[in-house]
Amino acid sequence: MTQFIYKVRELSGKEVVGEMEGKDRYSVAAELRSTGKTVVSVEEKGGRFNFDMEAINAMLSKVKQEELIVFSHNLSAMMKAGLSMSRGLMIQERQTKNPALKKTLKTLSEEVNKGSTLSAGMAKFPKVFSPIFVSMVRAGEESGGLSDALLIIGDQMEKSYLLKKKIKGALIYPVVVISTLFIIAVLMFIYVVPTLAATFKELNTELPTSTKVIMWISDFLSTNLLMGVIGLAVIIATFIFTIRTQVGARGLEFVSFRLPIVGELVRQSNSALMARTLSSLLSSGVEMLEAINITKDVLQNSYFKEQMNIVAERVQKGAPLSSVFLGNPIFPLLVGDMIEVGEETGKLADMLHNLALFYENEVDEATKNMSTIIEPLLMVFIGGSVGFFAISMISPMYSVMSNV
Repeated sequence: MTQFIYKVRELSGKEVVGEMEGKDRYSVAAELRSTGKTVVSVEEKGGRFNFDMEAINAMLSKVKQEELIVFSHNLSAMMKAGLSMSRGLMIQERQTKNPALKKTLKTLSEEVNKGSTLSAGMAKFPKVFSPIFVSMVRAGEESGGLSDALLIIGDQMEKSYLLKKKIKGALIYPVVVISTLFIIAVLMFIYVVPTLAATFKELNTELPTSTKVIMWISDFLSTNLLMGVIGLAVIIATFIFTIRTQVGARGLEFVSFRLPIVGELVRQSNSALMARTLSSLLSSGVEMLEAINITKDVLQNSYFKEQMNIVAERVQKGAPLSSVFLGNPIFPLLVGDMIEVGEETGKLADMLHNLALFYENEVDEATKNMSTIIEPLLMVFIGGSVGFFAISMISPMYSVMSNV
């Protein structure tokens, strides 16, 4: 049995601190709750030199989006089944294996037991709960539909997560193929080309420019492999650092907008994210202006952020939401028309939801088509690379043989 320190609130409202033995903190909390007291906290009583491994693990771990999806869905189901919020949080804490989420839920449970709202507790964990999560929970609390708000949050995060996963999945195949081709090329330059180069030097024949370039690369990698690896690492690190800066990210977005297929995919995926986020916030009872500002923070593309800033300014002046989207080249044509119809019929949230579904399906189809298109393009690229290498290394041999 382990000794625990507990804090409870009696019926009179007075908080009492005491100690109790138990199997774990959950059994102690259950026993205290059975006496009619409100449990505020239960902590294991540690020795002087006792390390808090739970706290250390919580610092080293990170809460994933899929874990938050499960949390919001489960808490919504528990509250609809009649369980209290604090009981639901305690059950979730007990079930989760992530130390960071376990610690977060433990603190949330304590905050709720002290009389705080769930949204106020979540706001203390900005790295775990995003502004949209906190705002929708707050709106659900104010409207009395917290369980519905949690369900909407879970659905919204799940759709966004699956959308990003599909886009990343479409890019994995070409990245793996190109990386493999690059590794094979390096091995060829180090082990195969030097043998052929030595033969050419012995024959003392005139070499084509392409062959000279390949031999120069081979000589460099053979004698300066470490420097080549470091140089490549520096180039990759510089590129990653550049695209993470405001100017670099803006430049990458500028290029992506103008690439065939990719440009339309960027527009559709960001439009889907914008529509679903805005629809979820409005459905939960969040005010229009606040919903627009939260949606702006959710979007990562700077071009879309700028447009949402304009939307906020126009709406604040009394202009309809659709006024910014109609004829806007950043957004697909359907966005402005659907929003305008939603405003006219008074069903803006529903129309935005339908818009999100439409573009999520479009992105799904586009990623499938992208995979189909990328395969033959990669084959052409690989064939061209192999052909260039083969011709560069074989043509001098034919030249020598023709002179014999």
